[in-house]
Parts: sequence; C-alpha cells; structure tokens
Amino acid sequence: MQRSTILVKPDAMQRGLLGEIISRFERKGLKLVAIKMIRLTDPILEDWYAHHKDKAFFPKLKNYMQSAPIVAMLWEGVEAIDTVRKLCGVTLGRAAEAGSIRGDYSMSQQLNLIHASDSEANAIKEKSLIFGEGEVFEWTSASEVLVYSEEERS
Repeated sequence: MQRSTILVKPDAMQRGLLGEIISRFERKGLKLVAIKMIRLTDPILEDWYAHHKDKAFFPKLKNYMQSAPIVAMLWEGVEAIDTVRKLCGVTLGRAAEAGSIRGDYSMSQQLNLIHASDSEANAIKEKSLIFGEGEVFEWTSASEVLVYSEEERS
C-alpha cells in the first residue's frame, strides 16, 4: 500500500473544512494512519518548500502557512498518491474539476486549501518532517475487504 502526506492548510482550517476533507478521503476508501494538528515552524517550511526558498514569494508563502495551525495527515491505499491528487483537484481552485475538493471549495491559486504529496519520494520526505516515531499507525481496517479485491490487498 502507498501513502500520501496531506496538509490541510490555514485557509481550510479557518473556513471549517477539515471534516469535509477527511470525509472525502474516508468515503473514497483510503485509510488514515497518522494525524496531527501543528503550527509549522520556519525549519519545516524551509525544508518542505526548499525548491521555493530563494524565490521572491517565499516570505509570503511562509507567512500564510504560519497564519493558523494546520492538520497534517498520512493516508494509505492502493495508488494513494494519484488517488489523493485527483480528489484534491488541480492547484488553481477555479480551474479544478467540480467534485474535487478544490473544485468545490476554492477559487484561488494560493489559497487552495490542501497540499498532497506528488511522488512517493516526497511523501516519505514530507512524512519525516511532520511525524515522529510512534505517530504513524499500522492497522487493519475492517472495511479494506469491501474497498479492495483480494488481489489488490496482497
């Protein structure tokens, strides 16, 4: 099973969309294996957005990401990264497909509610920046047999 790291960003937290976002992932059949509410620190953001660190917009990005607590989650499932990204929709909210999280709740490029890992390597890196030892749970969901065929579970 693959894992995807998700951040519910400050704008989604301020708008009270956390429950809706979690519900979308649960209804799809993904399994929550870690969750934490935190305020992002400078070192985490500088590592997370290392590819943007030297760009002119980085201070504004950092300010925004520190404007309220965020909720970090780790979701597990078959092809979880692609599945989560489809559920989120494209980055530009007003261009995102109706039915996606951004398509239903976002109009902005910057205030786009949610971050989702774009690769397995980034999912692992992002997980390590947020979750420590003992904060990620290995467990079997009773609904897994209803979500995946026997072949997909093995």
